[in-house]
Amino acid sequence: MSHIELISVPGIPLITSGDDLPQVIGDALERSALILQENDVLVVTSKIVSKAEGRWIDLSSVVPDERALMVAGQCNKDPRLVSVILSESSGISRTGHDVLIVKHRLGFVCANAGVDHSNTRGEGEWLLLLPENPDTSASRIRDRLAGRFGVCIAVVISDSHGRPFRLGTVGVAIGSAGLPALWDLRGQPDLFGRRLQHTEVGFADELAAAAGLVSGQASEGMPVVIIRGISYPIDKQSTAADLNRPRDKDLYC
Repeated sequence: MSHIELISVPGIPLITSGDDLPQVIGDALERSALILQENDVLVVTSKIVSKAEGRWIDLSSVVPDERALMVAGQCNKDPRLVSVILSESSGISRTGHDVLIVKHRLGFVCANAGVDHSNTRGEGEWLLLLPENPDTSASRIRDRLAGRFGVCIAVVISDSHGRPFRLGTVGVAIGSAGLPALWDLRGQPDLFGRRLQHTEVGFADELAAAAGLVSGQASEGMPVVIIRGISYPIDKQSTAADLNRPRDKDLYC
């Protein structure tokens, strides 16, 4: 039986715009004597990636247009916030009282386009957007840390999403590098030798959710987690974008 460890990386400082995130993470690892090992998966919260990439919006500077005003009336939200959400979206999935579910420009469906104001800045009306291209961010972190520690690793950029048919948020992968984000097991034998017909595993999502058990959602301050002991095939082509359901197979959006 595999022995899997979830190891939070202590000592990650508050990240600000322009910080060299791979350098910051590498330094924190070495200060804690946590040397990366072969096939480790590093799960990094999207929030610190966004902060390092300067994905800030000052809400006080936003002037909503007519569409934002109309949608804000439907969901009872600040029209300025709605304007920011729509600017990060390719379409609206659902609206309701205090609810705005959208198709994010990155291809997944989530509430408020991932626009966040928790654990961002203590003063003002600042909002934090998701990373511009989290798959690219994951690849950059992977390459830098793999080179620094001389090992082959994978990286997942995680975010917290709600689910349409269940309560509670869970960690999901919005970026990944070095592993099969969507792991196709079709054709593999089950316990009785029958070939699997439809099994595709959201592997990167499973890792993101597991890391959330130790990174937390509030004031824990543990935005980087090592998952050690997982076996997976190296995949330099797969990205978290592979997890997005194609529109022609989406029965709900």
